[in-house]
Amino acid sequence: MPDIKEVLPFLIPLAIVEMILLAYTLYHILTHKTYKRGNRILWIVIAVAGMQFIGPILYFLLGREES
Repeated sequence: MPDIKEVLPFLIPLAIVEMILLAYTLYHILTHKTYKRGNRILWIVIAVAGMQFIGPILYFLLGREES
């Protein structure tokens, strides 16, 4: 099993990108009124519960209404 110090240089940038993507997704959800599928509460729950890239990516693929 690898030591934590060996994988830390990979995990820190990954966590930073994940938080930025989640923050942008939540900003987008909260500033728009219409969605292709679902409603605001549903997409907030999906984005936060599926925080490890899956929730935000699902929102941008399935929920975001094209302007």
